[in-house]
Amino acid sequence: MKFYISTKGIRRVTISNEDGKGSAKTTTTGTGAGSGRRISARTVFPVVVVLGIVLPFLFVRIAILMLESAAVCSSLECAGLRFFNGVDTSLELRDELIRALVEANDGDVNEGAGSFNELVKEMTSNQDLKAFAFKTKSVLSQLERKVQLARQQESVFWHLASHGVPKSLHCLCLKLAEEYAVNAMARSRLPPPEFVSRLVDPTFHHIALLTDNVLAASVVVTSAVETSINPEKLVFHIVTDKKTYAPMHAWFATNSVKSAVVEVKGLHQYDWSEEVNTGVKEMLETNHLIWKQYYNKEKDLRYTQEHSTYLEALRPSSVSLMNQLRMYTPELFPDLRKIVFLDDDVVIQHDISSLWELDLNGKVIGSVFKSWCGDSCCPGSKYMNYLNFSHPQVSSKLHADHCAWLYGMNIFDLEAWRRTNITETYRHWLKLNLESGTTMWNPGVLPPALIAFEGQVHPINSSMLVSELGYRHQSEEISREKLEAAPIIHFSGPAKPWLEIGFPEVRSLWSRRVNISNKFIRRCRITG
Repeated sequence: MKFYISTKGIRRVTISNEDGKGSAKTTTTGTGAGSGRRISARTVFPVVVVLGIVLPFLFVRIAILMLESAAVCSSLECAGLRFFNGVDTSLELRDELIRALVEANDGDVNEGAGSFNELVKEMTSNQDLKAFAFKTKSVLSQLERKVQLARQQESVFWHLASHGVPKSLHCLCLKLAEEYAVNAMARSRLPPPEFVSRLVDPTFHHIALLTDNVLAASVVVTSAVETSINPEKLVFHIVTDKKTYAPMHAWFATNSVKSAVVEVKGLHQYDWSEEVNTGVKEMLETNHLIWKQYYNKEKDLRYTQEHSTYLEALRPSSVSLMNQLRMYTPELFPDLRKIVFLDDDVVIQHDISSLWELDLNGKVIGSVFKSWCGDSCCPGSKYMNYLNFSHPQVSSKLHADHCAWLYGMNIFDLEAWRRTNITETYRHWLKLNLESGTTMWNPGVLPPALIAFEGQVHPINSSMLVSELGYRHQSEEISREKLEAAPIIHFSGPAKPWLEIGFPEVRSLWSRRVNISNKFIRRCRITG
């Protein structure tokens, strides 16, 4: 039997046996002659190409519309309308998201996801905008708390590092004290007898330092001598405390300064009157009580600029004997008429002999006001940054917007000072601040000095001094040209150049003045 189907269409079915005895024939009706035509490859290929291009586009478009509609459309009908009429609901989605964020901002924060990955995981399974807003707020609040805590810890660690004594500096003092004890040369008289007359001669240029830091004092003296046009006219008066006197004396006795004269004197060697002794003791006690009262105040644990200021005010230098005694400069140098007062964290880069020729016009102190900031006050250098002008006694005395003059490099007309009551005024305001519960200013030497010297400050050209090199944000803003052009640079701030936290970009300006060839410097591993 044979079974046959025509390949041109089912038009005919033929069944027959092999011996030809019988047959069956079925014929189907066609649609006409065209129904039997074969579809050619030329027709199929363009259709396939077009569908291959169009179908992926349609799939992507539908998928995007469905995703965008998920938050504002709950049915396929909505998505279908968007597909056919092209209506954009992005504005509706934005408004809905804004409402959810506003509601979350006003609501309480619940425990949220521990990380961004967890947040994404939760939100991919829940597309509720309100839940998304609350979860996001919770995550951001947790991150903000972590950042605040990290900043607070950084400021505390910075505070601790800033007032610590490096091992190398402690080693230097011990080695020099030992040298003072065993070496007669280290105990030799300073200055030598032939130069003693220069200590009170007004024709010489007198520089005063109150410090207990041997290394810092050596840098100040070395830099001043090396940059001076007439170093033989310089006379250095170094005043230190009893514990530092031996190493300080040993250093300058064994490291003679070319041409210049150096005097090292300990506070225990002064024979002050009972009145001066009583005044100094009262001033130190009052400052200690202010510091203690301020220390015991409860402070917000969140990191703020106030928190940073609070920690800086707690630095030991705020109540340091060396810092406080500058208010008794006329008593420290009773035979001098005029003196340039330098902090131990300065470096002299160019000759400063012009300072002694400056006419203060009857004022007591000459000082720089604006440092490196041109015609405007440097950041944080206005009276309002040091004093509390909500206190009526402060606001009635000073103007909040005035620039504060700077410590670090000052010229004192000691004869004019002796004709005033500046020292007594300073002590009086210290007592007022203590009685007010330390509400007038934070602990420190400068705030009460701004009041005591009010009306007695003569401005010095700002180009003479670049300060605040111990603060990162300030030091980064100062151009290298201004740094190198300034006769004096001051590392005011916590990051002193002899500390590990000192900034490398400016520390080299100080360290290159360190005498690294000295045997004690090498033994204590002090690097330049």
